Amino acid sequence: MTNINPAFAAGQETALIDPKLAMGWMHTARFLTTAAQLHQLPEITVPEIAFVGRSNAGKSTSINTLTQQKQLAFASKKPGRTQHINLFSLGKQGVTDAVLADLPGYGYAAVSRSDKQRWQQVMLNYLIQRESLTAVVLLCDPRLGLTELDEALLDALRPRVAQGLKFLVLLTKADKLTRAEQAKVLSITKLNAGGGEVRLFSALKRQGVDDVAQLLWHWCHPEGLAPATPAHAADAPAADSASPRNTA
Repeated sequence: MTNINPAFAAGQETALIDPKLAMGWMHTARFLTTAAQLHQLPEITVPEIAFVGRSNAGKSTSINTLTQQKQLAFASKKPGRTQHINLFSLGKQGVTDAVLADLPGYGYAAVSRSDKQRWQQVMLNYLIQRESLTAVVLLCDPRLGLTELDEALLDALRPRVAQGLKFLVLLTKADKLTRAEQAKVLSITKLNAGGGEVRLFSALKRQGVDDVAQLLWHWCHPEGLAPATPAHAADAPAADSASPRNTA
């Protein structure tokens, strides 16, 4: 018997799994592997959710807050310098029922133009070609709104969204805004998101944390069933949490 409101099973997505269960699932996140190029990524047979955003949008902090692990996602002291795709598996020990992908931040001025172009192309190819990609979480500083690069990324996703790809615009650092400002930016972003989900999020105030965890859980478990399949997410052996990661 699952802890799911019957209304969700009937197709009403407003009825969500218990947030404690969703947060417990997020807490199982553990390092899987890192890759500098797309061909180095293992094949994944479970849902994969990618986190993308500008280098200063709070991506690492958001991942660490959602998984309740202070150093799961590496936060570089030099934004934009981390140039690897890091994968994290989700599920009970010995079970992988989803994968999180932490993509390099983009748009940081201190990175050379050639590096920017190279990594923008890598991310574009990932978003277009990655077969296991189920959903994308685009992190955005609400004080800046969706930038030109953010909108270009959303445009690149539209063909896959039409085919069923889920996406969420996560407005980070919401604690920096008043309630009136939050309501305004939420409304504007929903209009510009082209049908995607939009949530306000604050790691400091824990605003939106449970809500996002619930949403991600349901995106990875559309049947509303508890995970129970043995891990077989990657052809290559999964690395443990002590495995080295790019921190350049």
